[in-house]
Amino acid sequence: MTSNDPLHGLTLQAILTALVERIGWEGLARQVDVRCFKHEPSIKSSLTFLRKTPWARAKVEQLYLQHCKP
Repeated sequence: MTSNDPLHGLTLQAILTALVERIGWEGLARQVDVRCFKHEPSIKSSLTFLRKTPWARAKVEQLYLQHCKP
């Protein structure tokens, strides 16, 4: 049985890494106004924030679907 979730099987780290490669930290900061994307951004600090902040994680997942999914 396959999942209808387009993000099924993807880790948050994979999603974030793909977005950084595609639109960069500046692009992420423009789309999702959070400090961890603007001031000394890193995958590690961003993952920590996104795991604790459901609204920001939802925005990042939506951006991934817009920019990285075929």
